[in-house]
Amino acid sequence: METRSTKKILFLCASMVLILTACKQGPVRYTQNSAEIDIVKKLISNYDSKNFDTSMYADSSKTYYNTNENPMSASEAMDYHKQSDSNYASRSFKDENQEYEMVVTDDGETWVNCWLNWEGTLAANGKEIEIPIHLTYQFVDGKIVREYGYWDPTAIVLELQKIEAESKMMEEEQTE
Repeated sequence: METRSTKKILFLCASMVLILTACKQGPVRYTQNSAEIDIVKKLISNYDSKNFDTSMYADSSKTYYNTNENPMSASEAMDYHKQSDSNYASRSFKDENQEYEMVVTDDGETWVNCWLNWEGTLAANGKEIEIPIHLTYQFVDGKIVREYGYWDPTAIVLELQKIEAESKMMEEEQTE
């Protein structure tokens, strides 16, 4: 009888070990809450408040906006935003419908993706424009090493061209 009880106990212990090891999960490969996501949210907040801080970027970071060529350094990316700001009376990312995720790829790379809606009011004519934007950031040791931004700038480009054409027409009329 003792042998049978001992066998049952051993069987139950072995079963528990198998169940516990089967339930054990590996490292997190996808999340919507992480230190890296918090860094990206801070970067977005900085953009909205025109705080052009590059401290969250690695010294060798590369930023690509709507291209895979000619990367910008973090300070060049901030200069890009400063120069673009001259076109707007206001601009920011909308608070609603922001989505963030962090993934760890099969190669062990850590990326944060975000989907946001940007809105801006052109300084020259008060026209409001809203654009969906996708941004993705690669992190190494808590710093951004690569940033990609994708959006369709057509509405802004066409409106700025229209403003420029109207300005030229007015200049020509004044010289006649």
